[in-house]
Amino acid sequence: MSLPDPNVPGVGGGDTESLLRQLVDLVNNAKSMPLSASVLIAKDEFTAILDQALERLPEELRQARWMLRERDDYLARARREGDQLIEAARARAEAMVQRTDIVREAKFAAQRAVDEAEAESRKLRMEADDYCDRRLAKLEIEIDRIAKQVHAGRQRLQLSPAVAPEPEEQESVESATFFDQDRN
Repeated sequence: MSLPDPNVPGVGGGDTESLLRQLVDLVNNAKSMPLSASVLIAKDEFTAILDQALERLPEELRQARWMLRERDDYLARARREGDQLIEAARARAEAMVQRTDIVREAKFAAQRAVDEAEAESRKLRMEADDYCDRRLAKLEIEIDRIAKQVHAGRQRLQLSPAVAPEPEEQESVESATFFDQDRN
C-alpha cells in the first residue's frame, strides 16, 4: 500500500482525521491470525500514517486549544462584563432605595416637625386663652366690686336726701362769709 501525500487534503491524506480513518481501515482490513483476535498489520505502513497524523496533530490541536482559549477568554470577559453590569445595577438600585429611604425619612421628619409645630401652636393658643380668661375673670370681679360700690353709694344717696338750707339761712351764711374780710 502506498503512503498518502501529507500535503494533499481529502481522502488518502491531508488532515489528521483522514489519516486516522486510514489507520482504522488498515486495522479492519488486516488479515486475522488463525485462532486469535489479533491481526497482521504492516508495521512500516502503520507507523508512517501514524507519524503523519502526529505531524499534523499539533497544528490542529494548537488551533483547537487557541479556539478553546479564545472561547474561555470570551466567556470570562462576558462574565466580568455581566458581573460589572449586575454590580452597577445593584449599586443603582441601592442608590435608588437610599434616595427613596432619604425621601421617606425627610417626609417623615417634615411631617413630625409640622405635627410638633401644630401641637405647640395649640398649646400656646390654649395657654393664651387661659391667661386671657383669668385676666378677664379678675377684671369681671373688679368691675363687679366697683359696680356694687357704685350701687351702694347710690343707695345711700337715695336714702339720705341732702337737706337744702333755707333760703334765709343760706343768705346769712353767704353774707357772713362775704363780710368776713372786713372783720380782720
